[in-house]
Amino acid sequence: MALPNIFSKEVTDQVIQRIEQLSPESQPQWGKMNIAQMLAHCCVAYELVYDNKHPKPGAFMKFIISMLAKNQVVGEKPYSKSIRTAPVFLITDEREFQTEKKRLIAYLEHTQKQGKHTFQDKESHSFGKLSVEQWNNLFYKHIDHHLRQFGI
Repeated sequence: MALPNIFSKEVTDQVIQRIEQLSPESQPQWGKMNIAQMLAHCCVAYELVYDNKHPKPGAFMKFIISMLAKNQVVGEKPYSKSIRTAPVFLITDEREFQTEKKRLIAYLEHTQKQGKHTFQDKESHSFGKLSVEQWNNLFYKHIDHHLRQFGI
């Protein structure tokens, strides 16, 4: 079953409405991140697309990452609660809730406005070229997983 289309305004607005339900006091149902760290963690998926702030893996490492994680990340199957976090996604310092919330919403809106055509066969940071469906799964599944983590 296909995941909701994060490139549609309706789905993006629904995700943003869910984010708006979060508060600085929101507590995780599993995992170690606090709410601000989770929002910053969700931003990393977009930083890897739009910002040149994370070093790209070399060809060999990219191959290994693709073999080990690609299907889990870009497939439709939901993440398990115990999934291991890739090092680039680890947020261990303290973050400010409102700042990270605004940043994540801005990334969501920007991605939706870019449109799915921008992502067809777009090169990903770690997995090579991805289809629109794979980009959709990567974006939607990740944020949905973490909103569920915080009961939203």
